[in-house]
Amino acid sequence: MEITGWGNYPVIQADGFSFETTDQLNHFLKKTDTCIAYGMGRSYGDSALNHRVVFSRRLDKILDFDSKQGVVTCESGVTLADIINTYLPGGWFLTVTPGTKFITAGGAVASDVHGKNHHKAGCFCESVICFDIMLPDGSIVACNRENNPDLFRATCGGMGLTGIILTVTLKLQPVKSSNIRETIMRCQNLDVVFDLFERYESTTYSVAWIDCQAKGENIGRSVLMVGEHADSGNLAPPAVKPSISIPFNFPGFCLNRYSISVFNHLYFRKNPGYESGRIVSLDTFFYPLDAIDMWNRIYGKNGFTQYQLVLPKAASLKGLRAILEKIASAGMGSFLAVLKLFGRENDNYLSFPMEGYTLALDFKMQPGLFPFLDILDAIVLDHGGRLYLTKDVRMKRDVFINGYPRWKEFERLRTQEHMKDKFNSLQSIRLEI
Repeated sequence: MEITGWGNYPVIQADGFSFETTDQLNHFLKKTDTCIAYGMGRSYGDSALNHRVVFSRRLDKILDFDSKQGVVTCESGVTLADIINTYLPGGWFLTVTPGTKFITAGGAVASDVHGKNHHKAGCFCESVICFDIMLPDGSIVACNRENNPDLFRATCGGMGLTGIILTVTLKLQPVKSSNIRETIMRCQNLDVVFDLFERYESTTYSVAWIDCQAKGENIGRSVLMVGEHADSGNLAPPAVKPSISIPFNFPGFCLNRYSISVFNHLYFRKNPGYESGRIVSLDTFFYPLDAIDMWNRIYGKNGFTQYQLVLPKAASLKGLRAILEKIASAGMGSFLAVLKLFGRENDNYLSFPMEGYTLALDFKMQPGLFPFLDILDAIVLDHGGRLYLTKDVRMKRDVFINGYPRWKEFERLRTQEHMKDKFNSLQSIRLEI
């Protein structure tokens, strides 16, 4: 069978294994040499790809819920959409959510995903109380911050390289409405949006769309959106299915520097200079792209990659300006460019965020792209930053080593527990971890 990540690059042939019981999984692991877990296929690059994958989708049961504490225990194949649809009507919502709800709970742990409130709530695994994981020998281990803490820190953000996550227990947050009270501001350049991010740092959620093709005094032109959960309104769950579907891959010529430039100009102008307190749905605020099924086809049959970086706070303004200048000059940017503020770094070995600013951009696959991204890599490292493993499809080992200072602890655990013999992805092979 053919499988790929969300970026539709690379596309590989693989054998897939589905299971419904831990005994079936145990038997499979004992007879196979190397594999990696595969959930909803929403990792952008090759971090969930191997020529043998273990599908987790049949682990789709919610096992327990404490309605007083908002603590849910579910199997790892349960999606964030499942959790939202089940518990939002009762006044509970995810403590941390990424930009799509169509990922599994196990995938959220493996990527230690982050959202628009990282500066307040940290990563997804900050809300994870414990999980069960199957190790290479088929044994099942319960992990939390007190019991098996090294395995906990390695698995949270560990890209599925420590074992197969079976169950996840996490804390939800209470909400009074399924709406968000949003304030939106147009920002003429990078200095303005940085100033506003800092001014609104006490607000729970913040994110900026950024025009990566703007130049000169307009470099970093953006639209900042900040929000809080509304105090009143209904608790209806978001839409179950996308409202629009992309039925085929767009022709490659549709996305070029000119079409992107026009889109960016129109998007910037259509938003108000300032609007406070408007009410929008959770879907609109958190998951705008989930409304478009298979939106990844917009980038054409050759696919795309999302390049997401983070820089320390003190170096963010200078570093991001240098990166945006390179992108604007090359004309390779995308209309999906997002800037967020991160809070403190956690102690998980391979978690991506650090205190500072993160920029995520989509690039369609085209000649010269990877050498160009190598240039951006050098700027990121020069400013003390790193790249997000969940989005990566071409990072070199030296970029990984320099960006993730705790990689040796992660690799040591992988070696000691014989995880390197059993759980590998194309990404882990490429990075030699």
